[in-house]
Amino acid sequence: MQTVQTTQADGLFSSDWDSIRVILREVAESQRELTESAMGFKDGQKAFAESAKEFKEGQKVFLEGQKVFLEIAKEFKEGQKEIRELQRETDRQVKDVNRRFGDFYNRFGEMVEYMVAPNLRDKFADYGFVFHQVNTNVRIDDIKNNTSFEIDILLENGDIAILVEVKNNQRVEFIKDHIKRIEKMRKYADSRGDKRTFMGAIAGVVVTPYVKKYTLKQGLFLVEPSGETFNITQPEGEPREW
Repeated sequence: MQTVQTTQADGLFSSDWDSIRVILREVAESQRELTESAMGFKDGQKAFAESAKEFKEGQKVFLEGQKVFLEIAKEFKEGQKEIRELQRETDRQVKDVNRRFGDFYNRFGEMVEYMVAPNLRDKFADYGFVFHQVNTNVRIDDIKNNTSFEIDILLENGDIAILVEVKNNQRVEFIKDHIKRIEKMRKYADSRGDKRTFMGAIAGVVVTPYVKKYTLKQGLFLVEPSGETFNITQPEGEPREW
């Protein structure tokens, strides 16, 4: 039988070969990991490039939007300026209309006074009141009591006087003011020893049912237009006297 002898050199060679194989496997594994890393890096680069492209496109959209916004803001500012100018012009026109309407309103009120006054004495005669004198736009200055007031129409005789307030559109506050006016007249007459009886009347082109009811309830006569003339309505009960 032939005996195979293993020398020390053969053992060393076998050990070195195993080490080399281990090293080669580690190198191959490292290369594989490096390749995977390289591929991952390449994919990352691609994703980054896509993100950079999207960012650039988004930036472009943002800049375009900013441009549109600035144009809108400019147009809005110009529109505000036009609105302010239009408002100023509207205010000026409204003031002009109010001024003209106020002038017309005053002239119309004066016209009503002059239309009513000449015939008012005859109308009151139908109710048993005989007045010898009719005056318009009477101003009373009571220096002693530091007061003054105006009477649109004043009908007078030796015993009775009726103060008539004329308005185009009568309102409750006008009636209240007229009652205060009659009270001032009473005080003024007393200071001068005038013992006449005073009564009141309200004349209006426009008188609502509520104002009419309020007027008559206060004991005042109501003068209203009727066709080409006017009618007088007596107050509820006896006319109020001051």
